[in-house]
Amino acid sequence: MAARPKTLKGRKLYIPPMAYGSATLVAAVFRSSGIDAEPTPPSNERTLLLGGRHTSGDECYPEKVTLGDFLRITERDDFDPAKTALFMPTAGGPCRFGQYAVLLEKVLRDIGYEDVLVFSPSSKDGYHGIGENMERKVWRALASADVLRKMLLRTRPYERTPGDADGVYEEGLAGLTRVLEKPRVSQGKRLEMIVEVLVAARDRFRAIPADYLQDRPLIGIVGEIFCRLNRFSNEDLARKVEEQGGETWLSDIAEWVWYTNSEKRIRIKSEGRNAAGRLAKAMVKEFVQRADEHAMYEPFEEDFVGVEEPDDIHAILDGASPYLPQEGALGEMVLSVGKSIHLHSKGADGVIDISPFSCMNGIVSEGVYPRISEDHDGLPIRNFYFDGTQVDLDQQIGIFLELARSYRARKKISPRYPKHWNRT
Repeated sequence: MAARPKTLKGRKLYIPPMAYGSATLVAAVFRSSGIDAEPTPPSNERTLLLGGRHTSGDECYPEKVTLGDFLRITERDDFDPAKTALFMPTAGGPCRFGQYAVLLEKVLRDIGYEDVLVFSPSSKDGYHGIGENMERKVWRALASADVLRKMLLRTRPYERTPGDADGVYEEGLAGLTRVLEKPRVSQGKRLEMIVEVLVAARDRFRAIPADYLQDRPLIGIVGEIFCRLNRFSNEDLARKVEEQGGETWLSDIAEWVWYTNSEKRIRIKSEGRNAAGRLAKAMVKEFVQRADEHAMYEPFEEDFVGVEEPDDIHAILDGASPYLPQEGALGEMVLSVGKSIHLHSKGADGVIDISPFSCMNGIVSEGVYPRISEDHDGLPIRNFYFDGTQVDLDQQIGIFLELARSYRARKKISPRYPKHWNRT
């Protein structure tokens, strides 16, 4: 007798928080379509214990964290394998990320939970596997979370009362959650509601008592997408930079979406079969995504002066090309290198690459960073690797910030600031 196909219907879907806000909003999108969904609980020491129990050490740190968090779900009193689904996207290329879902399924089988569904859309088709009706809603969730996080990082270093910016961020996230989880809302109306929430959050951020002094070094953060965005995995490095006098510019999730779109176009062209129609469809999708993103970012134009994202992913890819050409390298190594050059062009004072220990993307990028630094006025670039055993991170950040301050005093490109910032 053939096994019955597994579907999301009747299951609770758990989403790993690559970024806390993004996972929260993506879960809301699934709920809007009648699928019970929520992020996995915040990671803790139990996460690492369970993840380590079912990995050999050859896997990268994000695999250990996501696996451990999923296994914590199986320890709940109300856990039912037949009513549980785990969201684990995948991707091609050299990264071990492409094996996460495979290992997860194996571990579940080994411990007797083969009835659990592993829901695994792929970057090969631009994550089309989530369904056409869901794609645009998920994109809006990711893009709006990026905007909100960017405003948090732009405001928090300068607040007079610690916690004010985090509080406004949580309020904005709650507002976006309410909008995105509503069922049966037209695309136009939902975008209008998202923008309204973002504008309200922007105004609350602007109202926070703060001293916007132009003396903090601006540190760009690039690297492996999960480790740089997941605060548990990187020991909340961005906040530690802020505590030692810096401001961070964190590469967002949208960057990866634009990159996978670009890779999809390349594959369509190379396959030849029905290329014209498929390429046109992909370009229409990107046009719609770009319009949605523009609507969300436009109200923040004044706030994001000096930390503007590239107009097009090819600006990043072209920047990386002399060091890691897109045709010969794949994935985050290209994005990290290209984004570092963009950060230099905007007057950043240093770049931190956050990667899991032994990550190919981090290692390859580290190999070319000295040349990039030499070609770009000696811009300080430093790799931070994480495996759950990081020691004395504060000291290492402090040393790097001293290098950034020294570079700041002699750099050739002057940064730009919002008009309402004070001058020093």
